Amino acid sequence: MMLAFLLRRLAVGLFTIWGVLTAVFLVVRLAPGDQATVALGPDAAPEQIAELRHTLGLDQPLLVQYLSFLGDAVRGDFGESYRYGRPAMDAVLERFPATVTLTLAATLVAVTVGIVLGVLAGHRPGSLVDRATSTVTLGLQALPPFWVGIMLILVLALWLRLLPSAGGGDLEHLVLPAVTLAIPFTALVGRITRSGVAETMSEPFVRTARSKGLTEREVLTGHVLKNSLVPVVTVVGLQVGTLLGGAVVIETVFAWPGLGNLLVGAVGNRDYAVVQAATVLIAVCVVVLNLAADLAYARLDPRIRLEARR
Repeated sequence: MMLAFLLRRLAVGLFTIWGVLTAVFLVVRLAPGDQATVALGPDAAPEQIAELRHTLGLDQPLLVQYLSFLGDAVRGDFGESYRYGRPAMDAVLERFPATVTLTLAATLVAVTVGIVLGVLAGHRPGSLVDRATSTVTLGLQALPPFWVGIMLILVLALWLRLLPSAGGGDLEHLVLPAVTLAIPFTALVGRITRSGVAETMSEPFVRTARSKGLTEREVLTGHVLKNSLVPVVTVVGLQVGTLLGGAVVIETVFAWPGLGNLLVGAVGNRDYAVVQAATVLIAVCVVVLNLAADLAYARLDPRIRLEARR
């Protein structure tokens, strides 16, 4: 049943979120350094540091801190950011729309270009176009995104002066980070689309469609592409969540005003509240997107629902 399938995925998602909560709690507290010392500076008196540790609850046993953290996290309360003087989640949500904008722009570029490349390559397997496209997509997928971003800044921003190198606020500033973030995703979508199209082209229903007098374009758009996009839907759902996490690095390279700069600064200053709030928000988004991809996959492929019934 579809309900059983949904409940299983929800259970897995909740377990994943609990694992992320536990991991981020342990990492930020067991890492070298102390939040109170960083906040007050090296010249602070021991009494001041002890007082701040007590205020932040850092002098309590680790288990007590963990249980208190879980209880607050369920309510969406990750504490106050000592750097910004307000709730950590408020600071995170203020930057979140910029990260979502970057992620959606990169997804649009990757899906559009990737599907076009995949159809061109898979339409005639083994052709020169297929070999060239496969080689290019494989190479693009192997390039480190931060290196690609730096090269794009050097060529398009510094040498040719076509686009701004950093900052945010308008479409021009969005182009370079979105393209950088989209490049490996484009290669992945292109390769998966190519495999699906090449496999579908040999199916009997394609020959039947051609025998009915349909043009090659009608066969591709009405029959081949429709049946080749099932794995692409799953990959897009999974990769959009991955892009949210990968956007942190790209935002740092291009000084994009999203979660990236906020999170990097919070890690460097031991602002536990912001680190926890940002990490958990990204994890929840990834789980929700994966669940949506699973549901879309189950909708497109009834065999998934049959497996859930068993």
